[in-house]
Amino acid sequence: MGERAVIGKPPKFRGISKEVQELLEADMDEAPARRRAREAFKDVQLSIDFCLFKVPCDGLKMNESYEVNSRGVEIFSKSWLPGNCRPRAVVCYCHGYGDTCTFFGIARKLVSAGYGVIGMDYPGFGLSGGLHGYITSFDVLVDDVIEHFSKISENPEFLSLPRFLFGQSMGGAVALKVHLKQPNAWNGAILIADNVAPPWLLAQILIGVAKFLPRQKLVPQKDLAEMAFKELNKREMTAYNVIAYKDKPRLRTAVELLRTTQEIERRLEEVSLPLLILHGEADIVTDPSVSKALYEKARSSDKKLNLYKDAYHSLLEGEPDETIAQVFDDCISWLDERCRKTNGTNGI
Repeated sequence: MGERAVIGKPPKFRGISKEVQELLEADMDEAPARRRAREAFKDVQLSIDFCLFKVPCDGLKMNESYEVNSRGVEIFSKSWLPGNCRPRAVVCYCHGYGDTCTFFGIARKLVSAGYGVIGMDYPGFGLSGGLHGYITSFDVLVDDVIEHFSKISENPEFLSLPRFLFGQSMGGAVALKVHLKQPNAWNGAILIADNVAPPWLLAQILIGVAKFLPRQKLVPQKDLAEMAFKELNKREMTAYNVIAYKDKPRLRTAVELLRTTQEIERRLEEVSLPLLILHGEADIVTDPSVSKALYEKARSSDKKLNLYKDAYHSLLEGEPDETIAQVFDDCISWLDERCRKTNGTNGI
């Protein structure tokens, strides 16, 4: 196990070479450095003792690719597909703040239940191009997500399949914005602890300062892993996600998250797709009341809210194994039922 990292500084890992450690300690503001670090460290990542990495999945097909989008940004994408059958549906994964789709054990569990999973790294995150952790416009980020997932849907293998959004934390806000821009394009969404925003008073100060210093890492932040992961051993495993953005949030990014949260809160009544909303009752990273408000105000006729007693923010990575298993069972049962309802037809 590696030593505990502090904000902005990579941990020291036992048993790796000096050359690999130097790659992990390099400035990762730009994508090439993040790609070198991930390539050198990926075998170490997959060796950690985490329940989701142990899910048996015979015939799992994985593919990684890069594609330059219409804005000229190189986007990293990864897919996980059943090897022995056609997917029951396609689940499009929207990762959380600072994260990447590469370090994603959740996909194996979904594939083991017969689902195909598609993920991408947003510009500025993971292996995609752009300044690390920098969101110039949340709307543009969402447009990039729509562009990428729309191309995926054009694949003949997926044309007639139901499509679902799966968003964690900030990824929940991304998924909701995708739906609001494409109200009839999706068969449903699973949202886990969605939304992120700084406190109101701090946010008013940030909006002014961000106009002059948008890229600066000036926003105070507590250790997110400590707040989000309930189990200590799983919290320590977050160090192995070596290309995650773990520095202080950039001012412009914080302002965009705030504005997006405020917009979504104003537009909850417009949410109309089938919803499964999951939140830990002890979450102090994102307020469970936001999920409750979404459930109450969304005009969806098919919606469900599950609150997990004493659970923290990272329901699928940071809880005891039995809680993670329960959350997954809830997700897969919900997907199974929606697939039966759609009867193999797609709403696109």
